[in-house]
Amino acid sequence: MNRSFWLLRGLKFIFFATLFVAAAGFLTMSLWNWLVPVLFNGPAINFWQTLGLLILTRILFGGWGRGGHAGSWAQRREAWRQKMETRMAHLTPEEQEKFRQKMRSSCGPSWMRRKEAEEAATATPAQ
Repeated sequence: MNRSFWLLRGLKFIFFATLFVAAAGFLTMSLWNWLVPVLFNGPAINFWQTLGLLILTRILFGGWGRGGHAGSWAQRREAWRQKMETRMAHLTPEEQEKFRQKMRSSCGPSWMRRKEAEEAATATPAQ
């Protein structure tokens, strides 16, 4: 394609990116100045302080899109699930059940572990 097409496309991208940043900054500034001074007796901020705040949150929390190297949480969860299924396929049914029991007893909330441990203890007949 010719050079003028790419130049026009680049200028459109710059225009819309600038428009997006300005709109996000204005929206954030408006919300901040509407809520924070009333609720927390905090200061009102101007547009440039708002942009600085947005950049700081991007640095600290990594928001605004995909950002992560390994993909989204759903992709990572699916990859982990497939990895575990592959590992479990190589185990015998007895080994699989033993692994599940060990995971149940060591993972999850403590209130669930205690309940399952009590159930396992009462299910075992006394000798």
